[in-house]
Amino acid sequence: MIPFITVSFALALVPAIQAHMAPYHSSMWCLNGTSGQDNQNTNDAVNPLYMLPKSQWWMHANNNCDKFPPAPGKFLELPAGKSFTVEIATNRAFTSYSYDGRFVGTFGDGQAHPELEDPAHSTCVTSPNLHTENATRATGTAFAISYNSNIEDVTMENLVTFTVRYHTPWKLLTTYDVPAGMPPCPAGGCICVWGWVASHCGQPNMYFLPYRCKVTGNTGTRRIAQPKPATYCEGDQTKCVRGAKQPIIWNQAEGSNLITTPGQLPGYNMKLGFADGAQNDIFEPEPTPSQSTAAPSNTTVANPPTRSALECLGMKAVKVLDKRRLHRRWIKL
Repeated sequence: MIPFITVSFALALVPAIQAHMAPYHSSMWCLNGTSGQDNQNTNDAVNPLYMLPKSQWWMHANNNCDKFPPAPGKFLELPAGKSFTVEIATNRAFTSYSYDGRFVGTFGDGQAHPELEDPAHSTCVTSPNLHTENATRATGTAFAISYNSNIEDVTMENLVTFTVRYHTPWKLLTTYDVPAGMPPCPAGGCICVWGWVASHCGQPNMYFLPYRCKVTGNTGTRRIAQPKPATYCEGDQTKCVRGAKQPIIWNQAEGSNLITTPGQLPGYNMKLGFADGAQNDIFEPEPTPSQSTAAPSNTTVANPPTRSALECLGMKAVKVLDKRRLHRRWIKL
C-alpha cells in the first residue's frame, strides 16, 4: 500500500504538473524559489516569458528570479570537448534537488508516460506542458555563455550560444555537448543562460534562465567571437547566419532579435542555422602564417664594421708619415 503521506503530497503537486519546463541545477538562479525560503516545491523558474519589456524577460526578472543567485561555490561545470547533464522539470520537487529524489520520474512531471514513448503520438502534450506532439517535433533548447562573472555585465553582445540539443525539452535528463578547446572562465566563473522557444502547441513564448557556470577540463586559448542574431533560414541554408550566434529572443514587447512571419515556427534547430550538439563555429578565426619570413628593412639596423687593433695602428702610422713628408717639403721651400 502506498503511504498516505506520499499520496497526499503527490496530490498537492498536481497543479504544478500543468506548468512549463526548466533545467534544475544547484547553479541556477531561484533554485529555492523567490520567497527567500528554501522551497522544495517551487516552480518559479518555469514561468514562461511572453510579450514582456526587456526589464522583465532579461534573466527571468518577471518574478524576481534574477534576485536569488545560487549559493557560493555552486557552478554548472562545462567539460571542454565532453558533455554535461541537467534535469528539465516542471517543478523542483520532481528532481534530485528536492525530497531526496523521491518524486523523480522519466519525464519532468515525475511520471513515466508510456503513451509518449510512441513516436507517432500526434496530439499536443500538455502534461507536462512540452509545447509539442512528440519528441521529433520538439523545437530544441540551448545554453549560451558570457565570459563575465558579474551578471550585471552580461549583454546580448557577449552572450554566445555554445550548445544545442535537438528534440528537447522532452524527458527529465537532458545532455548537452561542449565545444572542445573552449577558454577557461574568469576566477569567479561565467554566466550561462538556458533558452527555449516554445513556438507551437500553446502560447508562443520563450525562456531565458541564468546559471553560474565554468569551463573545466582541457580548456583552450582561442577567443570566442562576438555573436550575431540568428535569422530564419528554413528552405534556404545560404541565408543562415554562420559562426557565433546570440540566444533567441522572440515574441517580446521589446528586445526581440528574431522577427518571424505567420506560419514560421522557430527553434534551436536548422530553421535558424543551429546544428545539433556543440557549436564548434563560435571561435574567432585562427591567425594564418605570414606569407614572408624576411624581416622588413626598416626594422633592423646593421652594426658598422669593426677594425682590428693592428689596422688602427697602421692607419695612425700612415698619418704620422704623411705629416713628416709635408713638413720636410715646407722646409725646402
